[in-house]
Amino acid sequence: MPRQFWYGLAAVGLVLASIGLVAFSYYLVALDKDIRTRFAGVRWALPAQVFASPLELYSGLNLDAGDLKHELERLGYRNNDTLDGPGEFVLAKDRADIYIRAFHFWDGPRPESKISVKFAAGGIADVADAGSGESRDIVRMDPMLIGSIYPQQDGEDRVLVKLDEVPDLLREGLLAVEDKDFYDHFGISIRGVVRAMFVNLRAGHTVQGASTVTQQLVRNFFLTLDRTWSRKFNEMFMSILLERHYSKNDILEAYFNEIYLGQDGNRAIHGFGLASWFYFNKPIGELRDHEVALLVGVVKGASFYNPRRNPVRAKARRDVVLRVFKDAGLIDEAEMNAAIARPLSLAGSKQGGVERYPAFVDMVKRQLRGQYKDSDLTDEGLRIFTTLDPRAQEALERNIEQGLSEIEKSKKIATDTLEAAGVVTSVGGGEILGVVGGRDVRYSGFNRALDSRRSIGSLVKPFVYLTALEQGDRYNLHSILDDEPIELKLPTKQIWAPQNYDHKLHGPQPLYNALAQSYNLPTVRLGLEIGEKAVAATLKQAGYTANPPLLPSMFLGAVDVAPVEVAQMFGTLAAGGFQSPLSSIREVTTKEGEPLNRYPIRVKQTLPEGPVYLTTWAMTQVMRLGTGRSAYSVLPGDMTLAGKSGTTDDLRDSWFSGFSGDRVAVVWVGRDDYKPMGLSGSTGALYIWSRLIRDLKVKPLDLIPPPDVEEQEADSITGLRADDGCQSRLLIPYLRGFAPQTWAPCAHAAESQPMQWLREIFQ
Repeated sequence: MPRQFWYGLAAVGLVLASIGLVAFSYYLVALDKDIRTRFAGVRWALPAQVFASPLELYSGLNLDAGDLKHELERLGYRNNDTLDGPGEFVLAKDRADIYIRAFHFWDGPRPESKISVKFAAGGIADVADAGSGESRDIVRMDPMLIGSIYPQQDGEDRVLVKLDEVPDLLREGLLAVEDKDFYDHFGISIRGVVRAMFVNLRAGHTVQGASTVTQQLVRNFFLTLDRTWSRKFNEMFMSILLERHYSKNDILEAYFNEIYLGQDGNRAIHGFGLASWFYFNKPIGELRDHEVALLVGVVKGASFYNPRRNPVRAKARRDVVLRVFKDAGLIDEAEMNAAIARPLSLAGSKQGGVERYPAFVDMVKRQLRGQYKDSDLTDEGLRIFTTLDPRAQEALERNIEQGLSEIEKSKKIATDTLEAAGVVTSVGGGEILGVVGGRDVRYSGFNRALDSRRSIGSLVKPFVYLTALEQGDRYNLHSILDDEPIELKLPTKQIWAPQNYDHKLHGPQPLYNALAQSYNLPTVRLGLEIGEKAVAATLKQAGYTANPPLLPSMFLGAVDVAPVEVAQMFGTLAAGGFQSPLSSIREVTTKEGEPLNRYPIRVKQTLPEGPVYLTTWAMTQVMRLGTGRSAYSVLPGDMTLAGKSGTTDDLRDSWFSGFSGDRVAVVWVGRDDYKPMGLSGSTGALYIWSRLIRDLKVKPLDLIPPPDVEEQEADSITGLRADDGCQSRLLIPYLRGFAPQTWAPCAHAAESQPMQWLREIFQ
């Protein structure tokens, strides 16, 4: 061929090579810019961490050794023979020594420390410093991490760790398994690449990789997991560029925080910091040999080696990793054999990690809505300290799960037919201590405690009677109410003829007994006398936020309310008429611990104290004499409680709400399809409520009359003033100045005023 042809071909080749070189340069520049832009600065979206209320230990706390052991294990503390490090405890019959972890609270950092707890018959007798023996007033344990607020798009969740917080065995063991030449290569391993290419070419497709730790980080941080040559090409050059800009330790720290290590529903577990909590319920610094090996083993395939779904496969992989640790000189043979002999030791259930409370975290999100942008909650690593009491939450969950199954079995209701919701709050402070949104307590979907507005039935009656008792000149607890048929023409021209639950008439009833027995007819008559508007105003003052229908049916509970709002209303009664808006949050801080927002207790009086006290007294009679009396089959007979059952038409809803001296609890039972289930408040919700109250170890209600209330003995038949001449008498509270002054005919004092009692009755 002519020489000119070869010259031309060479020129074209040179031009093409130049173009290719320029294109490749632009490609490298673009990759370099992408890496530096995305890897520098804030490298991860940090979900807000949500913490439970910390357990506080002090002398006099009703907590025995078994309860404390359960609380410590829930926090991931280990029962050991000696206190070798934070997160351990030594338990004896009447004593517990605890090595408390360091923690940064909303009011500042708390260093690690050792304490001794001594027990007596009533609970904790003393809490002291383990070194000096000096007693301490109160010791706050580190709070439980109960959830996080992560972005819904990718669901990534993580707990950041610094490289110096990673145990030596985890750092060196990971490199021994995944990339033993990490500190020597420049981002890729040429020998590994050649080997992988040869194997893949022979197979005709990608079957083996030779990824370094840097390449794995690039793949997770920048790229997809597609097994293609183009992705592999990008991965190699990005790894080289990454190592050009950042130190080996920076890259390794990023790897420890980025690597994907499991799935918890919609939540993706990223990084060893969160994986340590997810799998073992402990911080990364407390991992033991076999636990470290499991996490390193999961790196190879988080789904394939999922220890909860594939425990046999995961253990085999863990044991292989332990042998690598031994061969690398990181552990000796005895330590390897001891670790291989251990079970997986996972915390939590087969479905997911350690206890998480989706219904409660849902409530936290709603309270924060409007105060913070979504990006603040999902990206900035905020620390949210809540009011959740793990003991109360656990008791609520357990009793709803067990109670529904037992009710279905005893009442011959099809399994998994019933649903339930529950709320537990403190008295006086408005703190929400526990929330359950359904019988599947780990389900993060429809939250019945917040969103299911159902007719409350007879739960409304205390507010009807309270409205009447505000009028001390007209009504007292022994005012006689007629239990007689009634028919009313409604605005729709229909006739409304309510009946008692048992379809019987019971004759004239003292007001307190009409409430205790939850009689409908006396309640409707009383409501008509005081008026719908007055009752609606009382409901609003108690904490009801909607507008009830101003119809006579409202007196029997034709009012739709969510369980959490019922807790607010009964909480106002429990606090003597003083209302604290319910809250699930105490403090919000930055990830560094700087305070952002405080949620102090706010209290205002919305209901008159005296009439509230009278209503509460009547609600104690609900428990003693009325629809709540079966609770004492599981509760101590001398425990004073106030409560009220609620049942709706055709037995569609079963409610029970009540309070002790320190807790308010609400339980609803029903069906999502609104079909009748055959349960009243006393045969459904009360069954769960009474066992919940038992497990909460509540303080009894201490009925101390307020200044505007006086107590006086009354004849239980006539309601007039009584003395020891009357065989049947009650000590009844009255608004001051409105107690009956006329002696009952049975009273010895009545001899001085003959026939006065008769004139009193017929006035």
